[in-house]
Amino acid sequence: MKHETHTAALVVFCLMFGLITVLGFVAARWRRGDLRQLNEWGLGGKRFGTVVTWFLLGGDLYTAYTFIAVPALLFGSGGIGFFALPYTIIVYPIAFVFIARLWSVASARGYVTPADFVRGRFGSRNLGSAVAITGLLATMPYIALQLVGMKVVLGAMGVQGDWPIIIAFVILAAYTWSSGLRAPALIAVVKDLAIYITIIVAVIYIPSKLGGYGHIFDTANNALPKKTTPSGTPAALIPGKAPAQTAYATLALGSALALFMYPHVITGALSSKSQDVVRRNMAILPAYSLLLGLIALLGYMTIAAGITPSAPTFAVPDLFLKYFPPWFEGFAFAAIAIGALVPAAVMSIASANLFTRNIWREYVHKDADDHEQTVVARWASLFMKAGALAFVLFLPQKDAINLQLLGGVWIIQTLPSVLLGLFSRWFDRRALLVGWLAGMVSGTWIAASQDFTPTWLLTVFGVDINAYTAVWAVALNLVVTVVLTLVFRATGTVDDTDETTPADYEERVETGRQAPVATAPTG
Repeated sequence: MKHETHTAALVVFCLMFGLITVLGFVAARWRRGDLRQLNEWGLGGKRFGTVVTWFLLGGDLYTAYTFIAVPALLFGSGGIGFFALPYTIIVYPIAFVFIARLWSVASARGYVTPADFVRGRFGSRNLGSAVAITGLLATMPYIALQLVGMKVVLGAMGVQGDWPIIIAFVILAAYTWSSGLRAPALIAVVKDLAIYITIIVAVIYIPSKLGGYGHIFDTANNALPKKTTPSGTPAALIPGKAPAQTAYATLALGSALALFMYPHVITGALSSKSQDVVRRNMAILPAYSLLLGLIALLGYMTIAAGITPSAPTFAVPDLFLKYFPPWFEGFAFAAIAIGALVPAAVMSIASANLFTRNIWREYVHKDADDHEQTVVARWASLFMKAGALAFVLFLPQKDAINLQLLGGVWIIQTLPSVLLGLFSRWFDRRALLVGWLAGMVSGTWIAASQDFTPTWLLTVFGVDINAYTAVWAVALNLVVTVVLTLVFRATGTVDDTDETTPADYEERVETGRQAPVATAPTG
């Protein structure tokens, strides 16, 4: 479809973008706190209640690229794109248990990042720094993908060149520097409401123009056998092939386990004012999975509409261009663009927290006070956004996508030390570090050797198992960790240093006075 400039769409888009820019700066005065303190700038003072946390986590988890990529996957490859639904359903019971427990120990010990917890739990700054570095590596391409999603909708409106993305970056950097986590928390309310309005209108209005959902599914059913996945498998046959069944299942499970390892998600959860807020959100956030299912159907609608986009990522924008009036195009595209800014802001803040607490404070200036940490975090946040912008400006879009896929493989390698560490101190810190390295190296090698195809087919005892690369890598990570821990325990050289106590993990209703973070032995 030819992308021409629609003045009315651009005007509405700019008005909404202006609104969220104002909100970003006003947020500095919302629930006022001393933004020279890292707890206030990077975690919103841990004062967000159920409603604000729900909007923040929803805006953080369901990004602009989700809006673009999930329907594009269904448009191009069929039912395998629905793996996003079971994975977002699986993730919340897991998070209900472990995020609430992490919130408790973080509140008791004054931890700001998951790497803070790992450092204290296992008495190793090296292991904590490994978790921090993994988070930084996995997050930067994730931020870049948000800018890619924004670039797609701008291109659909006929806006060419890189200057709009640069302007958006400057605005994002300015209000994040000024307001910290309060900015995306406030903007997320507008973003989520706009997304809900757009999707509700789309799933009612567009099918009425296409002859109803029966016709949409029939058309997709007839068209998909002619399409192939990147591996060459007919799209319509994927659910019926045994290796593909394990691929689908492990993609869902592995993505669920990886999702809440990302620092931006943990940062959003730690900004809650109590464990009850965390648990309530894990119970009601699946409402977004319903929204995601409706978003996915836009891919089938694009097929039924007979649209041939220049690239699958334009499936949704081209669908909106065909059926929405110009003013609503602008509203819908602004909703997607705002959906890029919220997670990008949280991701950059979470990364900045990691760098400040677990790199700068550990290796550069051990005695950095809270004011210095906040200054460093602001600059680190700016650097992360600049790096993501460089990805978009100077690398092909495919490379940004490949690196984000690799980010999922990397971030799940922190699972043994973060998630399992919340429930057991049995693992040895040295074993965890070697296991992490084994998972990082093997996962990167497998992904690169498969040209970044998300799954890897391996024959085990004559049985073909096609599974998500991240699952293979974390399985090796766990095997190495368990074996080495057994060796250390058998030789009597195991290290059980732990600054946390059982009381730190107990139920906590309010964010109370936080204990100072103790200095754990290095390793």
